[in-house]
Amino acid sequence: MSKVNNILLAGVGGQGILLASEVISEVMLLAGLDVKKNEIHGMSQRGGSVVSHVRYGEKVYSSIIPEGDVDILFSFELLETCRYLPLLRKTGRVIGSNWQISPPGVARGAQAYPKNLEQKICQQFPLSVVIDGLGLALAAGNAKTVNTVLLGALSNVLDFERGLWLEALQKLIPPRLLDVNMKAFELGCGEISQ
Repeated sequence: MSKVNNILLAGVGGQGILLASEVISEVMLLAGLDVKKNEIHGMSQRGGSVVSHVRYGEKVYSSIIPEGDVDILFSFELLETCRYLPLLRKTGRVIGSNWQISPPGVARGAQAYPKNLEQKICQQFPLSVVIDGLGLALAAGNAKTVNTVLLGALSNVLDFERGLWLEALQKLIPPRLLDVNMKAFELGCGEISQ
């Protein structure tokens, strides 16, 4: 794996993006790869945009993904997905949730939430998969496990042993929350096949 691989995580504050980037990075480290990670929080505590860059390979020199070099846009919210589509390679793909969180203009009624975003994403990047992350998290027993649902889906796309994902989750998730997160991970695994 001499190529540097790039995953851009995007969503809004409170969705567990930073934990997800930690899990992905840990999987790569456990696989013996060099990993660099960078986070941009913005107004995350107020539901603002949160982005995390994860780069991995035999040797990685920078934590910032160059524009147009994102292999996978790993996204937690549809509007945020669309915001970062221009950073994807032409052959890139989205692994994301269909969750819609209204930005302030939409919440005030000054604007409408754009329609048909999921279809637009999949038309532009045909390998993309957008799942009902929130629905699956609720089925697992906790709405806050959307990030782990999506990690399960991502694990089916990336070529790493399943045991590495489970080890990373066990290491990074508090024991009291591990069972519900493992269930969420399994539900996410069932959403995408390679």
